[in-house]
Amino acid sequence: MLRKIFQRTPILSGEDVTVKRQEIRAFFHATLDLTEQLFATLAGDEAYFKKSIPLRHPLIFYLGHTSTFFINKLLVAGLIKERIDPKMESMFSVGVDEMSWDDLNFPDYDWPSIKEVQSYRNTMRGIVDRLISEAQLILPINWENPWWIVLMGIEHELIHLETSSVLIRQHAIKHVKSHPTWEPCRKSGYAPQNQLIGVSAGMVYLGKNTIDLTYGWDNEFGSCEANVSAFQASQYLVSNQEFMAFVRANGYANENYWEEEGCAWKNHTHAEHPTFWIKRTNEWWLRLMTEEVLMPWDWPVEVNYHEAKAFCNWKATESGLPVRLPTENEWYRLYSVAGLSEIPRAQIAAANIHLDHFASSCPVTEFRHGEFFDVIGNVWQWTETPIYPFKGFKVHPLYDDFTTPTFDNRHNLIKGGSWISCGEESLRTARYAFRRHFFQHAGFRYVVADRPIIEENSHYETDKLLSEYAEFHYGDTYFGVSNFLETLVKLAMTTMKDKPVHKALDLGCASGRATFELAKHFDRVTGIDFSTRFIGQGVQLAQQGFLRYLLVDEGDLVSYKERTLATMDLDAIKHKVEFYQGDACNLKPIHAGYDLIFAANLIDRLYDPIKLLSTIHSRLNLGGHLLIASPYTWLAEHTKREEWIGGFKRDGENFTTLDGLKASLGNHFKLIHGPEEVPFVIRETRRKFQHSLSDVTIWERIA
Repeated sequence: MLRKIFQRTPILSGEDVTVKRQEIRAFFHATLDLTEQLFATLAGDEAYFKKSIPLRHPLIFYLGHTSTFFINKLLVAGLIKERIDPKMESMFSVGVDEMSWDDLNFPDYDWPSIKEVQSYRNTMRGIVDRLISEAQLILPINWENPWWIVLMGIEHELIHLETSSVLIRQHAIKHVKSHPTWEPCRKSGYAPQNQLIGVSAGMVYLGKNTIDLTYGWDNEFGSCEANVSAFQASQYLVSNQEFMAFVRANGYANENYWEEEGCAWKNHTHAEHPTFWIKRTNEWWLRLMTEEVLMPWDWPVEVNYHEAKAFCNWKATESGLPVRLPTENEWYRLYSVAGLSEIPRAQIAAANIHLDHFASSCPVTEFRHGEFFDVIGNVWQWTETPIYPFKGFKVHPLYDDFTTPTFDNRHNLIKGGSWISCGEESLRTARYAFRRHFFQHAGFRYVVADRPIIEENSHYETDKLLSEYAEFHYGDTYFGVSNFLETLVKLAMTTMKDKPVHKALDLGCASGRATFELAKHFDRVTGIDFSTRFIGQGVQLAQQGFLRYLLVDEGDLVSYKERTLATMDLDAIKHKVEFYQGDACNLKPIHAGYDLIFAANLIDRLYDPIKLLSTIHSRLNLGGHLLIASPYTWLAEHTKREEWIGGFKRDGENFTTLDGLKASLGNHFKLIHGPEEVPFVIRETRRKFQHSLSDVTIWERIA
C-alpha cells in the first residue's frame, strides 16, 4: 500500500518567510492530526485511564502532556502571555517515564475527562496556530530564535507519538481497535539465514553544530570523532526466526547468558520469551499495535536491551566468536559504508521509516542498504553505548532536563529509527536513549569485534565543593576579576627571568589549574594535594581533555558546565603534568629538586604549617623561588590555634602571618616580591559569590 508522505522536519533556513511560516504551520497541524488518529485506536474510555504497564502513566496523561508542553514552553519563552488551565498544565507537565522495572509505587491522580483534555488540546491548537501565523519570523531558526520553541513542541509531540504507540501495543487487546491510518504490513515469508559481513575501519564524525539546518535535541550538538576499527556485522536485523533459536536453547532460563541487571529484570518479570510474542497451543502469534497475527518469522524480533544482550552472549558461546551489540560509533560506520544519506523530503524513503510504508515492522529482507538491510528503519537498533554528552554539550535553557537525567550509564542509545520514527527522529544525527528494560519498537543486529568497547564519560560532577572549585579553577570570570591561578603564575614567571625552568611543584594544587599553567613554562610540573577528589579533576583533564560539572543556580536549579584544555590553550602541554596525592606537611623524599614551588591558598589550611615552612627549602634548588599566596583565614577547624604562624597578639603587639612567614623562612629565603594583594572570586550560586584577597609573596632560596 502506497502511503501519503508525512511531512519531514523543516529546513531552518530559507529566503521566503511566508513559505517557511506555511511549512511550519502545516507540520504542526499534521503532527497533531497524527496523534489524534493514534488515540483513535483506543476502544472506549477505560483504555485512556487504565495503565498499559505499571511503570508509566495511563494514556490520558500523554494526550494531555504533549498539549500542555506547548503552552508551558511558549509561556517561558515569552511567546504567549496567558495559561489555558493552570491545573492541567501542572498535572501534565512531567511524566514518570524513567522508572526502574521494580519500582511500582505510583500515586493516584484525579485525571480530567477525555472531553476536557480534548477541549484543552483544541484551544492549544488555536493558540499555536495564531502564533505561527502572526509572530515575527526571522530566518534562519536557531537555538536563540523563539521559533525554535515552536519546533521543539512539534518534535516533542512526534517523540510521544512513537512512545504512545508502544504503550498502545502493550495495552490489553480489548482496549484497542483497528484504524485505517494504522494498517500494518501483511507481507511475510521465510526468514533469511543471517551472515556476517566485514566492515572496514574508518573515521566517524558525530554531532550537530549551531548552524545546522535541521532541528535537534541538546545531546546531538557538540562534536565527537572516532577511528572505528574493522569489524563484522550481521547482514540482517535479528529476525523472530533467528531469535527463536535462543528461546529453544532455553536461553531465558540460563542465567549465564544474562548480565546482572538483565537477570534481575528477567527474574522479576518471569519473562520466558519476547514480550510481544504470544504462545497459543502449538502456534506462536505476534502482538502488533492493534491486532494479533500469526508469527511473521522473517520480521525483526522486538526486545529490550537485556534480551538483545543475552542473545549476543548466547551466540558468542555457541559460535566461539566475540559477538556483541554494535556501539554507536560502529552504527555510524555501518551507515557510511552502506552509502546512506538523509531520507528524501519529497519521495518515499527506501526504508521502513517515517510511516512511508507500514504501521508495523516488515520482513528484514525488504529494504537493502548496500550489502546490509535495514541500517535505518523497520525497528530501532539497540547499541552497547550508554548515552553521553559530546564535547561542547550544552542544555537548552528552556528544556534543561531533556537529556541530562539520562547521563547515568543506565540509558543505552538506540539508532536507526523505526517504522513510526518521524520528523527529527528519522535524521542521521538523532540520539535517543532508554532504560535497558524498556520497550520501544526496537530490535538489534549483532557484530563480531575483537576490540573492547570504549566507555564514554557521561559523568557530571555534582559535589557542591568540587563543582565550585572546578569553576574557580577553569570557569567564567566574574566581576572583572581575572582567573586567580593564571594571574599568580604570571606573577611567578615575572620573577623567574633567567632562572632555570626545569621542574615546578604546585603544592595544594586542588583541581590543578596552576599545574597546567605552569607547564606552559616548565619542562615538568607536579601537582600534589591531600584530596584525591580534587586531584581527580586534574587527572581527568590530563587524560581526557575535558571536565564536566554542575553549578547551583538557585535551590534545585542548576547549570551544566563543560571545560576543555583546548579552549584554555592548555592541551598541548598536558603531557608535562603529573598529579599525586600527598601531605604538604610530610612530603615524600622524591619531591625535591624544584626550580619553583607554588603554594596558593594553602598555608592557612595546613595542620602544621611551620613544619612545611621549616623544611620547604630542602625541596627547592638554590636560587629557586617559592610563591605563597593566602587570604590568611586562620580557622581552628583546619589548624589548631597553637599552630597558627600569625594572626594573633604577641607580647601585646599584632603579629601577622607575614611576620610569621619572615620568621619561618628568614634563614633560607629572601623576600623578592610582595606582599601584593590579588583578588579572587568563588561562585556559590548564581547570585552569591565570595570575593576575597590573597596576600602574595615570592621568596628566593639563598641558603
